[in-house]
Amino acid sequence: MSTKIHHLNCGTMCPHGRRLMAGEGSLFENAELCCHCLLIETDQGLVLVDTGMGIQDVREPARLGRIFSALVRPVLREEETALRRVEALGFKPEDVRYIVVTHLDLDHAGGLGDFPNAQVHVFADELDAAMSPGLRERMRYCQAQWSHGADWVRHEVEGERWMGFDAIQAIPGLNVDVLLVPLAGHTRGHCGVAVRDGDTWLLHCGDAYFYRGEIETPPSCPIGLKAFQSMVQINGSQRLHNQRRLRALNNEQGQGVKLFSAHDPVELRQLQGIGQA
Repeated sequence: MSTKIHHLNCGTMCPHGRRLMAGEGSLFENAELCCHCLLIETDQGLVLVDTGMGIQDVREPARLGRIFSALVRPVLREEETALRRVEALGFKPEDVRYIVVTHLDLDHAGGLGDFPNAQVHVFADELDAAMSPGLRERMRYCQAQWSHGADWVRHEVEGERWMGFDAIQAIPGLNVDVLLVPLAGHTRGHCGVAVRDGDTWLLHCGDAYFYRGEIETPPSCPIGLKAFQSMVQINGSQRLHNQRRLRALNNEQGQGVKLFSAHDPVELRQLQGIGQA
């Protein structure tokens, strides 16, 4: 039996240089990136995977910082926030009982405060990085996004495996399997999130890659996106190693596992066409 999973864009970004960032169009056009989140309907309540930009990010854009805003140029539409997306589907904010984050970068954790009653499931290494960031990590996290007092649930690797990767059952007791899959490199504790959908799996790869061609053989990526990933990575060798593993998984599993990243709008539109929009 398949699970009802909604693929949501919770934050459009329009950086300069479409040719560099998308591999097509003009240098003088803007590119398009998205914040691809999942809303999963379960018997125990709604599960939100990543939260994109939040209401307060839209109303107080200065909290995102000048550098982030200048680089990715977020559009910041309130109707694109996870809260408004959830409401548009006929649910209430309190129906979201669980949030699972790939990582806590400010374009993934912006909506945490919009669901103050939800448990927030996160890999321990990532929570440690966000709470005590090193010098190179400080600009990527926005402490105000969880200043409401997020109900953190820390997770450690405990020996479970999934498709050759370490895995953690994020929310025991759900009628749907939702796994954290450590994929460090972009951040200290970056994870993918695997969700069982009937006989198949979805793997939300977060920012482990940015462009659909990176998990193809041979891999490809527009030069601007490639440079951006290198600029913001915490550990380049880990990131590239995990990209190779994801590429192998994509090649080996065929239709058994559908991989997608957080920011590729083409992947988002494809999945919205396949599943629940």
